[in-house]
Amino acid sequence: MPWYRKLHWQILAGLVLGLVYGIVAAIAGWVEFTDDWISPWGSVFINLLTLIAVPLVLASLITGVSSLADTRKLSRIGGRTIGIYLGTTLVALVIGLVLVNVVQPGRSVPEEMRERLSAIYQDDASARAGMAEDARERGPLQPIVDMIPSNIFASVSNNRSMLQVVFFALFAGVALLMIPREKAEPLIGFFDSLSELVIKMVELIMRIAPFGVFCLLASTITDLAGDDPSQIVELLRALGLYSAVVIAGLAAHMLITYATLISVFTPRRLGEFFSRITPAQLVAFSTSSSGATLPVSMKVAEKNLGVSEEVSSFVLPLGATINMDGTALYQAVAAVFIAQTLGMDLTMGQQITIVLTAMLASIGTAAVPSAGIVMLVIILESINVPAAGIALILGVDRILDMCRTVTNVTGDLTVSTVVATAENQLDALPALESGY
Repeated sequence: MPWYRKLHWQILAGLVLGLVYGIVAAIAGWVEFTDDWISPWGSVFINLLTLIAVPLVLASLITGVSSLADTRKLSRIGGRTIGIYLGTTLVALVIGLVLVNVVQPGRSVPEEMRERLSAIYQDDASARAGMAEDARERGPLQPIVDMIPSNIFASVSNNRSMLQVVFFALFAGVALLMIPREKAEPLIGFFDSLSELVIKMVELIMRIAPFGVFCLLASTITDLAGDDPSQIVELLRALGLYSAVVIAGLAAHMLITYATLISVFTPRRLGEFFSRITPAQLVAFSTSSSGATLPVSMKVAEKNLGVSEEVSSFVLPLGATINMDGTALYQAVAAVFIAQTLGMDLTMGQQITIVLTAMLASIGTAAVPSAGIVMLVIILESINVPAAGIALILGVDRILDMCRTVTNVTGDLTVSTVVATAENQLDALPALESGY
């Protein structure tokens, strides 16, 4: 098929056009028009993806777990998956800390700009600090309590309760393994049909992905710029080095950590792996949501990479919930950057505290609103850095959120390929379907 008919090229065109339109709209004063007539379509696109995220996680995990031969196979796949997720998160944190300590971007922020940023984003910073205070007061074992739902119907009606949905799906899948097969078959068949239905809905939604991505990026640019595009230039001038360190860390993690895993532990070549996951990466960039990207990630894993449905239906929903390498790396860089900007030198013990806290946050943030920035507040307070310092970075957080979501999704797809290879469930490289 012609290259211009492939979905990832169309999405990329939508990104570029959205960027161009956003800049033009800010200059021409079309912000209100964009808010009224362009932004809503981006919201519709995200809503469609998040609409099917919970049914997909529920159906795919129950089907995937119940299709395993026994609980020993489940524990082997689960142990391997969680072990790799935690290992890559640790590497991401180390990469972030090394870069931010070597480059020291916080030393480059002028005093005047530091005061302006603090003043502009102080109210938002205070609100996030309040959320963090609520989260911190929950106690060390509260994340475990939050993970177990008291009402599964309430959990499936709230996308913020995805970890509870994952727990219920795993619990139900294990229980189906333990009852007579003839009793389990009707329910397994139902969830298998539901999974197929959701996958077909993904295909239909992705037909409007280029337009949805255009609207999302156009809205992002106009929100950042308002009626004065020079605001973006000023932000980038003040926080450009900090942003560059975060993006460089994310790129290094993908090109070193994930590339090593693919090269050493799978038969896939790096070029073909990264080219085939492009649709998921582009949707992740535009939506800034691993959960919203999950339906596309599963489609890409199975249709583009050859990962078996059994592995993808277990590894990817779990990864979208607990694997936050990009977020962890960003939190490490942001915490040290804020300390540097405020003239504070962090000891080795404080930086180890950042690693331990961010590792726990990568698993336990799903039940906390505004998870990434809220957990950053908790990290700051754990190392005695004023939480109000987050006001310094909120201006560019949306842009960096898009980038770190790409890393999170890339990590999910990398681990699914590695686990599929280890389980002998990686098929021969499939021909790309129309549109992908």
